[in-house]
This record gives sequence, C-alpha cells and structure tokens, in this order.
Amino acid sequence: MADGDGLGEAAIAAASPASAPGLSPSLGWRERLRAGLAGTGASLWFVAGLGLLYALRVPLRLCENLAAESLCGLKTQRHLRHLRVTVFLNSLTPKFYVALTGTSSLISGLIFIFEWWYFHKHGTSFIEQVSVSHLRPLMGGTESSISEPGSPSNNRESETSRQNLSECKVWRNPLNLFRGAEYRRYTWVTGKEPLTYYDMNLSAQDHQTFFTCDTDFLRPSDTVMQKAWRERNPPARIKAAYQALELNNDCATAYVLLAEEEATTIVDAERLFKQALKAGETIYRRSQQCQHQSPQHEAQLRRDTNVLVYIKRRLAMCARKLGRIREAVKIMRDLMKEFPPLTMLNIHENLLESLLELQAYADVQAVLAKYDDISLPKSAAICYTAALLKTRTVSDKFSPETASRRGLSTAEINAVEAIHRAVEFNPHVPKYLLEMKSLILPPEHILKRGDSEAIAYAFFHLQHWKRIEGALHLLQCTWEGTFRMIPYPLEKGHLFYPYPSCTETADRELLPSFHHVSVYPKKEIPFFIHFTAGLCSSTAMIAFLTHQFPEIMGVFAKAWC
Repeated sequence: MADGDGLGEAAIAAASPASAPGLSPSLGWRERLRAGLAGTGASLWFVAGLGLLYALRVPLRLCENLAAESLCGLKTQRHLRHLRVTVFLNSLTPKFYVALTGTSSLISGLIFIFEWWYFHKHGTSFIEQVSVSHLRPLMGGTESSISEPGSPSNNRESETSRQNLSECKVWRNPLNLFRGAEYRRYTWVTGKEPLTYYDMNLSAQDHQTFFTCDTDFLRPSDTVMQKAWRERNPPARIKAAYQALELNNDCATAYVLLAEEEATTIVDAERLFKQALKAGETIYRRSQQCQHQSPQHEAQLRRDTNVLVYIKRRLAMCARKLGRIREAVKIMRDLMKEFPPLTMLNIHENLLESLLELQAYADVQAVLAKYDDISLPKSAAICYTAALLKTRTVSDKFSPETASRRGLSTAEINAVEAIHRAVEFNPHVPKYLLEMKSLILPPEHILKRGDSEAIAYAFFHLQHWKRIEGALHLLQCTWEGTFRMIPYPLEKGHLFYPYPSCTETADRELLPSFHHVSVYPKKEIPFFIHFTAGLCSSTAMIAFLTHQFPEIMGVFAKAWC
C-alpha cells in the first residue's frame, strides 16, 4: 500500500493524540530515520563496528598505535596522529579493502534478511517498531495502541471475543441483482459470466432451505419445485417451474423462479412477483390456520413465511429500481414491523440504501441507531453509512491546509474517527468509492470484511457519496493514513475482531476470474527494509569492484580519506 499524499498526511497529523484518541500522527521518513538510528539501529551499527574493529585489529595494529599514543606528549600528539594516519593509509593492501567491504556487505545483508523476516511475520519493521514503541514515550509521545484496563477498547475486545462467529461465514447479499434481468444481460453484452459456480451453488442451497420443507410431498407442485431448485441447468429449472404451474396455478415458488431467471426486464420480473405475491398470501393464510395442528404444519408455515417475505422484499427492490422509492421504503418498513425475527435477511440494509436515495438522512440515522450495535454482526453498509453521515456535516468546508494549521474541530474528529472505524472493518471499500479500482456486478453472496462485500457496497452506494459535496475528498485525505494505523489484522484489532486470514480464498471463489481480487491486509514495505536493502546492495557492489580492481579502488579510497 502506497503512502498517502500530502493532503492525507496533513489531515492525519492535524489530529493530536490528546484531542483525538485513536489518531496518532504518522512519522515522515526523516523522523523514522532519526528515531531508528537513535535507537536500536544505532545499537546494531555500534555492535557491527566493534566486530569489524576486532576482526581487523591485527592489520590495523591498534595495540601498537594505542601504546605509541600514550608515550607521546601533548604537543606532538596531533602531528604524530596525522603522520601515523598517512603512513597507515599508504601501507594498506588491496586485501584490506576487500575484507572491509566484504564484511560490511555481510553485516548489512544479515540486517536486511532479519528485517525482511520480521516484516513478513509481524507486518512492521523491527527497527521502526522498537524506535516508535520505546523512544517515542521517552520523548513525550503516547502509545495509542496500548489501552488501560477497563477501557472501552478492552471492553469491546472482551465482548467480541465472546462472539462465536465464523471467520469466513458467507452471507447472502441483501442487494443481489436479478439473474435474468441483470446478470444475464451482462453476459449478453460482454460474453463474461458474472456469477461463479460456487456462488450459484450457495444460492441453490438457500432456495432449498427457504422454499422447501418436509411436507412438499403433499402437494405435487411443491415436489416438482423441490427438484427444480436442485437443477444446475437454468433451462431445466425454468421448464420445471412451468410444470409446477401446470399442476397448480397458484404455486408461488414457481413464479419466484421465473421472475428471477426468465424475466429479461425489471418490469417483467415485477409482474411475475405480483402473481407470486397473490398466490403466496393465500397459501400463507391457509398455513396460519393450521400451524398448531402438528410439527409438520409449523414447518410448512415457516416455509410459507419465508416465501412471502422473499416476494415482498424483491417487489420492494423492483420498485426501487423503477424509481418508486417511497413505495419501496414503505414495503420494507412494513416487512420489518410484521416479521421482526427475520433480521438475518438484513432488510435494513435495503432500507438504508433507499433512504439515502431519498436523502432522508434523519431516517437513515434512526435506522443506524437501531442496528449499529456491538451485539450485532457489523457490515460495510452500516459502518460506511455511519461515516458518510458524519462526513456530511463537515465535508463541504473541510480543507487539509486549514486543518493542519488550526487542528481538527470536534465534528471533523468524529468524521475522521468514523472513517477509521469503517476502514478497519473493511479496508477494500475506499478504492472502489474513489474509483481507483473498477467495479463489477456484485455477487449473490458476500464475505463480510472481504472484497466481495466491498464491491456490493460500492456498487449501490457510490452515488450517495458523490452526491454529498466533499465527502469523497475527505475520504481520500484520510483513508490511507487510517490503513497504516490499523494493527496487524492477523493478530488483533482495535474496534473489531481480528481480520480473517481466509478472506482471499473465499473471495476468489465468490468473484469471477476476470476480476482482480483485492488481498488485504497489505502493509507497505517499511523504510528500513529499503534502507538495508540499498546498503547491502551498494556494499556488495563495492566489495565486488574492490576484488576485481583492487589498485583502482585503493586509489579511490585513499583519495576519499
């Protein structure tokens, strides 16, 4: 990850640790070099210098020189020292220069190898880590990553440690597109398949879970649809849906399948979903009357409830896509009131997107206040929408130059902290919002905190960020500095549970092969790795030249001294 530009550094540096907990100013390369050389780096070089002097004590004749130095008077000491240095340089052989440069190359190479190993294991430079951790507190700095016992961050860590969540649990995308009207249209235009087999297989499992039950054998149409959901070939599924309608013209799930896969426009999909709604409501009322008769009837009611909720939700999405946004909001609100236990469907994320389109920011804040809770699984939609609302209050007047002079105001600190929180949850999103990476159609399933979730969020919410003046500018000024300050995600997290290490594998299965999957966490290579690599390479080159051309290099060395 490349460093942020000057605007990002100014915005981050403007927030002092005292005024904004969790924000620590990033050090420039000069400060890093000074701190590193003043700390462990200086110690390493000192030890290396002592070892070099010990190895060369015989050719340098140090003991004789020190004895001669003690016998000289103060008046002739300077003259003798100058004479001795001149004689010493003239008596050096080419082997000395080869040994000197070779030893220096070996020591710098060992330091480089150790730095590179430490970086791959811990995600940071050893020299920089020790310098920042141990020298900055002595010089008056604060260590923001260390929290006191009983602090809110520790409470959050203990709370999240008790959550038995699977690291790479795949969730159904709340805003997934229609296969026939949108995904297939993309295939017609580009010749590329936007959905992977793994993604479609997960959808087939979802359909079998939501739309089937143990009593399907009692209704022939449901028996046919049970086989239809297992079909891999789309034409075979569509054919089975028509067979189910021939057996029962009120088979709601058959209309659902046709609306999802056969309809080529949103208008056609909405028409079929309305037919499904009419049939689904009839079946749902009939199941309600028989729900307490047996466990089988209760299972059938659960299945019919799932079908009804799914139909209404997709009708709301059709209305949203056709521009009838208030109608879509009403359907979603009614669903959330009528079926509150079905929070796993994440209907509130559909509601958030529709309210943002209406620019009803007060209503958006009310939804966030209800669902942005530590006990609920977070999502990019919740975290970034919260950041967008706080950014909206300051983005139109935000200036990095002004903020660097006067410091961040309270509202600006809140906005920056909200961006920090969102980036820590899912660091893939900013590149899509800032259009640094191309968007593709979102998959039908997403991995939270993964690239698939970032695509799904940015695909629908990019327009909302663009609508608010200065919001993307503030995000651009802060997100890269934020990413650098995230603790190494494979080990710990500030606000959320550790970043899952298996996101890359799951995202590669969910996203099409033509998409370049974002792989995080990626840490920039620290300065000291570049420094030691350059030092090792340069000394190795000098050693090689000295070995090949000893006389010429000896002349250069004497001239330089």
